[in-house]
Amino acid sequence: MNIFKIAGLVGALVAIVAAFVGVPFSPAILAVLGAVVGWNIAAEDNVRVIVSAVALGALAGTFGSIPVVGPSLTAIIGNVGVLIAGAALLIILRNVVNRLKP
Repeated sequence: MNIFKIAGLVGALVAIVAAFVGVPFSPAILAVLGAVVGWNIAAEDNVRVIVSAVALGALAGTFGSIPVVGPSLTAIIGNVGVLIAGAALLIILRNVVNRLKP
């Protein structure tokens, strides 16, 4: 197991736990862990990660109307969206830096 997989597993755990209890600075923690995960994503998967981040952010509230479990599912999906958004942001910034290099 490498640091990138560990960061992904810790991020998934924080995303789930933060849906049920108050975790201080959980969005920041998720974004940083996502950036760590994003550092190891292969170039051919960049588009998938970026589209996944946008889709999770846009569709996180879809299950909100389900009785009893809806709010928890919404929170978990939203938190995973923040994790993936951290990875997507790192990918985008890395691509910008690579384009600016001579």
